[in-house]
Amino acid sequence: MNPDTARLKALHNRHSGATAVLVANGPSLNQMDLSFLQSQITIGLNKIYLGFTAFRFYPKYYVVVNRLVIEQAAAAIRAMNCIKFVSRRSVDLVPENAMTYHIDTLQPQKRFCRDIATQGVHEGWTVTYAALQIAFFLGFSRVVIVGMDHRYQFDGQPNEIRRMEGPDPNHFDGSYFGGGQKWDNPDLERSEESYRLARQVYQDDGRQILDATVDGACNVFEKVDYRALFQKASKS
Repeated sequence: MNPDTARLKALHNRHSGATAVLVANGPSLNQMDLSFLQSQITIGLNKIYLGFTAFRFYPKYYVVVNRLVIEQAAAAIRAMNCIKFVSRRSVDLVPENAMTYHIDTLQPQKRFCRDIATQGVHEGWTVTYAALQIAFFLGFSRVVIVGMDHRYQFDGQPNEIRRMEGPDPNHFDGSYFGGGQKWDNPDLERSEESYRLARQVYQDDGRQILDATVDGACNVFEKVDYRALFQKASKS
């Protein structure tokens, strides 16, 4: 049994009825005024820490499941002062502490895991999908995604491990995977399969996923303008 089960269960539905902003890592973040994040409950992904100074926000939650990312960013992940959900297969790099929860990503019991404490998390070919399962478990009734550009420049086949020479054109910071670091080529087709399932699960439970990415290429979720959405919220 996952030794974090009891700890994870204590987080279940702690944000019932609330809104979360899921901050992905696309270049479109550089086109946004992200000051609104300071008043929102945020979930950051992968190497979002590279943007903390420029974007002037710090996430309440953080999700990382890809082994290559964890290997490259282990020191930064350990140093982050927020609640972290990290794949159990990387306990050697990011050990358990009061703010770090290990989640099972090796043998998830469902394609979309509603109870991450007992079922684990299905990676779904994108960390965004893992984060949507975690947000569901935490009880959020609405998740607004920003920075999910859903377009990449890459050579080779989907899911193939490649080394990226030069600056990274696919993320908000050129050093993200740039400079010769390894990364897993994206699998957009399977990612979209995951997103469609997440959309259905949320809808069936009376919840909602909105895509507020600037010029995002993913057409699975309802599109919204982040400025109108959060200006309206701040005035209500």
